[in-house]
Amino acid sequence: MISLTSPVRTRAQDWPAGAKLAALAVATTGLFLLPGVWPQLAALAGVVLLYALPGRIFLRHGLRQLRPLWPLALVLLVWHGLTGDWAGGFALALRVLSAVALANLVTMTTSLEALREAIHRLLAPLRRIGLPVAILEAAIPLVIRFTPALIGKARQLALAWRARSPHRPGWRVVLPLTLGALDDADRVAEALRARGGLLLPEDR
Repeated sequence: MISLTSPVRTRAQDWPAGAKLAALAVATTGLFLLPGVWPQLAALAGVVLLYALPGRIFLRHGLRQLRPLWPLALVLLVWHGLTGDWAGGFALALRVLSAVALANLVTMTTSLEALREAIHRLLAPLRRIGLPVAILEAAIPLVIRFTPALIGKARQLALAWRARSPHRPGWRVVLPLTLGALDDADRVAEALRARGGLLLPEDR
């Protein structure tokens, strides 16, 4: 899951978060059951169609959020190519793109609060047997929230580098991006501690 809720209003935003998470689980499982490149390509085309249904602005916004996936897809493709399995590499890259795009679609059409409540209900059986699920309930929304923030910081660092150098930033932004992420994580940890930590009353 990459982006936050889309500013473009869609019908999917009125659907229950639990139903969307269940559909995501089923669709992702189906992706891993599809054999070969062509079925995966058809699945990806179907995902792109889902992005296009709410309109051009929604489509552009969603596809823009998926740009960080292209290097990963390329690495998967090249790695399998080096082992002589280009078809497997294409299928895996397409599968990853489709799965993450579907997850991104869920976050674009679901508020963090709705996702948190859905996760809280899904984890209820584990809570009843005494497992501390509060950490997981807090971690998932934090990951969803931090991902676009980190992507935005990476873009800002890249723009700052290009303003000072004609060369591409490449690996040079990794260290400041890492330090910034650690600083943000430290601030979030302090804020959580100030509010009593991650454990909910029933888990204490």
